[in-house]
Amino acid sequence: MNNNHPSVAVVILNWNGRELLKTFLPQVIQSKYPNLKIVVGDNGSTDDSVEFVKREFPTIEVIENRLNLGFAGGYNEVLLQVDADYFVLLNSDVSVPENWIQPVIDLMESDDLIAAAQPKIKWYQDQQQFEYAGAAGGFLDRFGFPFCRGRIFNVIETDHGQYDDNCEIFWASGAALFIKRKCWFEVSGLDADFFAHMEEIDICWRLKNLGYKIMYCHEAEVYHVGGATLNTENPHKTFLNFRNNLYILQKNLPENELLSLLFCRIWIDFVAWIHFLLTGKPKFAWAVSKAHFEFFRNLTKTSRKRKDKQMPFNELTGVYHSSVVWAFFVIGYRKFSQLF
Repeated sequence: MNNNHPSVAVVILNWNGRELLKTFLPQVIQSKYPNLKIVVGDNGSTDDSVEFVKREFPTIEVIENRLNLGFAGGYNEVLLQVDADYFVLLNSDVSVPENWIQPVIDLMESDDLIAAAQPKIKWYQDQQQFEYAGAAGGFLDRFGFPFCRGRIFNVIETDHGQYDDNCEIFWASGAALFIKRKCWFEVSGLDADFFAHMEEIDICWRLKNLGYKIMYCHEAEVYHVGGATLNTENPHKTFLNFRNNLYILQKNLPENELLSLLFCRIWIDFVAWIHFLLTGKPKFAWAVSKAHFEFFRNLTKTSRKRKDKQMPFNELTGVYHSSVVWAFFVIGYRKFSQLF
C-alpha cells in the first residue's frame, strides 16, 4: 500500500454471476493503482460464485449478503463493511484496462466539491461505440428524462473523440461509479426502495442539492457488456425505470416545481402507455400502469425522504432546458451535440 495515494476500493456486486466474474475479474485484478483493494459483494447467490472467487482469487475480499437486496440495497449493506477513501461501484460485466483508476482519482482529488465521477463507458462488443448505460456522462431534460452524451434513447454514437473533455454532468453511471466515501455516507448511500435502475441518478441529484459536483473523466475508459441483469426488452425493467424516475422527481425537486412537473410527466407517460398498446406490447403498457400505481401507493413514504435543501432544477449543471422526447421523436435529433 502507498499511503501517499488515497485508498480505493473497487466493489463488484455479484448475483449468480460466476461466468462474468471468471471473465472480467482477472482484468480488475491487473488494475494499476498503488493503494487498491478489490471486494466482491455477493447478493445471496445460489450458484457457486462465492466458492469460485474464494478458490480462484484468494486475495480478494468477499462480503456476503444473506439475500438478494438488489443493486441499491446490496451495495448499501456491503459498503458498510468496506474502509477506503473512495468507493468504485463496478458492474460485474465491465472490462477494464490497467490504467482506468488513476485519471478519475486525480480529477476528483483536484476539487473538494467533486463527490462522484465516471469514466468514459463504451460497448464491450464494439469498443468504438459508446455504451447505453453511461456513455460520456448522464444528463436530465426539463421533465426528468435521462440521457447521455453519446446516447439518446436507443441511438448510440460512435466515439470519434467528440467528448474528450472532462466536464460536469448531472449523473454518473452506476456501471462504473466513483464516489468519495464521506459523500456516500453523507447522503446515506443508495435508496434501497429503488431495488435497481436510476438509483445512481437519485444519489447524484441528492449530492448536487448539497452543492457537490458530478464529473465525467475522458482520460479513463471501460467497456460494458450491458443487459447482464435485466435485458432492455424486459417489462420489469420498464416498470422499474418508469416508477423510479417518478421517485427521483418527488424526492429531489423543489416544492414550487414538483407538482407542475409531475403533472406533465404523468401525461407524457400516458402517451408512452398508448404507444405500447398500439405497437402490440400490452405487457409494457401494464408495466407503465403498475409503475404509476406503485408511485402513488408510496407517495407518503417517498415524501418523508425529501431533504431540507432542494436546488432549483434548471440551475443545476447537466440539465437540458427543453424536452429530449420532443427533440428526438418530433424534431429528429439523434446526437447529443444537436441538443446543446
